Amino acid sequence: MKKIVIIGAGAMGSAFSVPCADNSNEVFLVGSFLEDNVIDEIKNSNNFHPTLKSQLPKNVKVLKYSEFNENIKYNIDLLVVGVSSKGIEWIGNEISNFYKSTVDILLLTKGLALIDNKFETLAEKLDNILKKKGITDAKISAVAGPCLANGLVNRINSSVVLANQNINIVKNIGSIISTNYYSTEYSDDLIGVEVCAATKNIYSMLIGASEGLSSKSLNSETKKKFFLNTAASLVYKAVAEMKSLTKKLNGKEESAYGLAGLGDLYVSSAGGRNSKMGYYLGQGHLFKEAKEKFMKDITVEGADLAFEIGPKILKEFEEKEFPLLFSVIKCICDNQKLEINW
Repeated sequence: MKKIVIIGAGAMGSAFSVPCADNSNEVFLVGSFLEDNVIDEIKNSNNFHPTLKSQLPKNVKVLKYSEFNENIKYNIDLLVVGVSSKGIEWIGNEISNFYKSTVDILLLTKGLALIDNKFETLAEKLDNILKKKGITDAKISAVAGPCLANGLVNRINSSVVLANQNINIVKNIGSIISTNYYSTEYSDDLIGVEVCAATKNIYSMLIGASEGLSSKSLNSETKKKFFLNTAASLVYKAVAEMKSLTKKLNGKEESAYGLAGLGDLYVSSAGGRNSKMGYYLGQGHLFKEAKEKFMKDITVEGADLAFEIGPKILKEFEEKEFPLLFSVIKCICDNQKLEINW
């Protein structure tokens, strides 16, 4: 039995507790400092998660961050980070207060950041935060792949890839979280896996828009019936761009064809917040209008990422190499109508 602490009681952090608990580990699900109300709801309903509308295992111990005491922080085997990308700096500072080199860190959070005008993965960002606190030997891995939280919490057969430059570290993590429904593959391409896992949120918006983008002249009924030709074309072109982008950011091109790239792009395009926003953009809505009217209080990760890295991409990259990426970034950052030059 291993001791696993998951910080972040959102959809994925909570769903991740299921395979961890099913593998006979001691599991703590700790809410961030913003999630006290959610933790109260879970506790008061015998581990029923209000967002996932599903039951978490009874042996998962659910805590507020204020209850995350020294006894629990001691002798952790796996520390799982499930906070939002905006919370990475907070969690990095918190981890620095108790981290030991024997602890493996696994990032559920996906995203890219600009640090000193350079693209960095969230693993690199977290590592830099810890280094500033004097921790130079942090073991940080990432997980990515076509695994939606609602499927995982219901034990739907799913596959993910665990990434670390030291493949033995992720193989060890896999041995304590894999189940008969949650299978793990391994990669030493931490950068490539993270780049794909992050940028698929942008490209899934585009594929979500494929019905609207399928024709400028046909009526809505016809487009709704036959837009899959357009969707398939955009999937192919999106993966090709992800491959080029991964290489440009010093990852391995082949990761774009794996679970973190093509696999995650498929499931995100089939359903989810990014795809939903894409649908509205494809119908001709401007981003600000769609966000306010349809998704006001809903986080759209692809849009957040576009705002984070978009200006640098528009300034320094070649549009002819990344036409789809440029189209979405202009749509989001400049509040333009989404258009594709076929």
